[in-house]
Amino acid sequence: MFFTSLATASPERRYSQIECWEALEKSPECALLRPGSRALLKKILLGDNGITHRHLALEKLEDGFVLTPDAQHARFSKSAAKLASAAGRRAMEDIGLPPESIDALIVSTCTGYLCPGLTSYVGEALGLRPDVFCLDLVGQGCGAAMPNLRTAKALLTENQTVLSVCVEICTAAMYLDDDAGVLVSACLFGDGAAAVVLSNQPLPGVRRVEWLAADSVLSPASRDQLRFEQRGGMLRNILKPTVPAMAGEFSGRLFQQMLTAAGLTKPEISAWILHAGGRNVLASLRASLGIGPDELRWSESILRENGNLSSPSVLFVADAALRGGAPGGYWWMSSFGAGFSCHGALLKVD
Repeated sequence: MFFTSLATASPERRYSQIECWEALEKSPECALLRPGSRALLKKILLGDNGITHRHLALEKLEDGFVLTPDAQHARFSKSAAKLASAAGRRAMEDIGLPPESIDALIVSTCTGYLCPGLTSYVGEALGLRPDVFCLDLVGQGCGAAMPNLRTAKALLTENQTVLSVCVEICTAAMYLDDDAGVLVSACLFGDGAAAVVLSNQPLPGVRRVEWLAADSVLSPASRDQLRFEQRGGMLRNILKPTVPAMAGEFSGRLFQQMLTAAGLTKPEISAWILHAGGRNVLASLRASLGIGPDELRWSESILRENGNLSSPSVLFVADAALRGGAPGGYWWMSSFGAGFSCHGALLKVD
């Protein structure tokens, strides 16, 4: 399987962490929090947490503090299909691919629910054929891009083309209370979408990105460390302090397993495409994988300018590496999230 095109889309409005704190401080919801909770929010948003800006699907920041089920659903309904379609359209236009050439559409999300799913709206917006095979994948959290791509590989025949999309409107899953994990989540996540055009034949004239192998590891016993729950009709993120260490442990284990199976050594990996889950997550990955700070530059750049985008994050990192001229060779790509699940793939890039 080959990536023949990769594109991303973000909301037009971009807010600094300082702006987020100033709006949050004035909100009625902030006044309901304990003093210690307000101090934690201020420390994260005004401190060095690896994030300077986030693109948010909000006309003004104050809108993000209207925390009702109807407001959250309306935010997801308005923005998810719009961003997913924009990313898909860019991916197709970048290689001059007409809509009728897409044989299957897969969309992953976890920050909202629609029936029919997002594929119905994205397929319509992109003008895809009526017989395009549509598949909506939900509930896989930040790690969803990799299962999405593995599903695309399973669908591909020799002459088919699949459009793989990940989109999250994390502002539609905003929640505030005095739980530390909830507060960290409010300071961490941004909105965005990414799309990949996939085929079993490389496209002449573009950088050759081949998907060689992939694997996953799942730890249901750790499920309650990172997941969504429903409270008051809204999504509420459960994020435990153990998550960064878990990300490092599982990612390191999966990497060694796949590296051995492929008969490769770590020095042969020329680029590291790692989910930008947060500053502490990246530090844990660096320690577990035994890599230097320069190897994290693509992930750090995405985290800095976008925050944690959940499922599209790892594709944003891949796009940054490709556009930034990362050296060819073997690339290691990994995402992880709810479950607790961890996914990895070896890519060969020319």
